[in-house]
Amino acid sequence: MANAIPLGILAKRLPVARVKEVLREHGRASQREREMPAHVVVYYVIALALYREVSTREVLRYLQEGAKWLLEPATSLKVTGKSGISQARSRLGWQPLKTLHDEVVRPLAKAETKGAWYRGWRLVTLDGSTLAVRDTQVNRAAFGKPAASRGESGFPQVRFVSLVENGTHALFGTALGAYGEGESSLAKAVVPQLGKGMLCLADRNFFGFALWQQARKTGADLLWRVKKNLRLPVEQRLADGSYLSTLYATERDRRHRRHGVAVRVIEYELLEVLGAEPSYRLITTLLDPEQSPAHELASLYPQRWEIETAFDELKTHLRGGAQMVLRSKTPDLVRQEFWGFLLAHFAVRGIMHEAALSAGEDPDRLSFTHTVRVIRRKLPQFAAFPPSALAGAS
Repeated sequence: MANAIPLGILAKRLPVARVKEVLREHGRASQREREMPAHVVVYYVIALALYREVSTREVLRYLQEGAKWLLEPATSLKVTGKSGISQARSRLGWQPLKTLHDEVVRPLAKAETKGAWYRGWRLVTLDGSTLAVRDTQVNRAAFGKPAASRGESGFPQVRFVSLVENGTHALFGTALGAYGEGESSLAKAVVPQLGKGMLCLADRNFFGFALWQQARKTGADLLWRVKKNLRLPVEQRLADGSYLSTLYATERDRRHRRHGVAVRVIEYELLEVLGAEPSYRLITTLLDPEQSPAHELASLYPQRWEIETAFDELKTHLRGGAQMVLRSKTPDLVRQEFWGFLLAHFAVRGIMHEAALSAGEDPDRLSFTHTVRVIRRKLPQFAAFPPSALAGAS
C-alpha cells in the first residue's frame, strides 16, 4: 500500500463529491472558472502539509498535471503566483476544512488491529499541545504568545486538545484555541467524541468533577490520573489492593452525601524506574477488579504517552522540524492550515493502518517518517490517477 500513496488516496478518504457538497453548504463553491477552483484548494491545503520544505508555488506545480481528475474537462490548472494562491485560500476559508475534518477523522482500529485494545476496550488518550505560527501582528492579537523570562517568546502559538487512538495514533475530536486558553477548557469540546467501548486515559491536569462527569456520560470508561490532594477516602478495600471511593463536586455535597459518583482508586509506586515520580494515583469508572485488575490498569496508564508520539509526528516529522512554524500570516489561514495538517496526518495514519493490517503487524512498528517520504516522492508521479483507479491498490 505504501508504494501507491497519491493525492487520489487523499481523495479516497475525502471524496470529491463530498468536498464539493461541503463547499456549497458553506457558500464557498466556485461560481466561475478560476485558476484554482475551491475543491482543488482543499486538496492543495492538505498537500501543503506534506511538503513543508517546498514553496507554495512548487506544491501547486506538483498538482498541475496530477490533479486533472479533480477538474472539469474544460478547466486547466495554472501555476498562479503567491498572491493568487493566498487569494484562493482566503476565498476558501477555514470552516470547510474543519467540517471535513469533523466528518472524516475517526478512530481507525478494527477488531484485528494489534495494540489498539485492552480486554475489548478501544484505548484512547486525551491530551493537548501547542504549535508556533508566523509572527505577524494579527496572529499575535488572535493567538497570543507564551510568557518568557524577558518579555515574550519569539512566536505566537495556538493551543489544541485532541483524543488519540493509542494503537493507530489517529488524532480525532480536536479543538483549537488561542495559546491562553486552558487545556481543560478546550477539552469540553473534545470529550463528546468519546463513546461506549472506549477506555480513555488522561493526565492529572485534566481532572475536574465537571469534565469527569461530561466524559463519563458519553458511555466511555475512564482511567485518569488525579492529584494527591484530591479527597478520596477509602470506602471499601478490594482484593487487588485498589479501593472504592466517591467523588463530589463540592464540599457541601460531600457533607450531605449527595450527587456523589463512585470511582475506584489505584495507588502505586514505580520502584527503580528512572525518571518516575514517587507515587501515582489513578481513578477509574471500572469498578470491578476481576474485570480489570489494578496491576493491569497501572501498567496500562503509561500508554497515555502514545499521544506524545502522535503530537511529535504532527509537529516535527510532518511539519518539517521543531524550528519551523505554520506558514500562514493571518488567523483564518492559520486555522485552515491547522485543519489541513490534521487531515494530512490522518491520511498518512490511515495508509499506515491499512498496510499494518495487510502485513499482520502492529501499526507502531511502521515508520511514520518513511511513509511521509514515500508520499512526497510518489505524489507527483501518481496523482493523475483518480481515487477509483486506486481503490484496489495494496
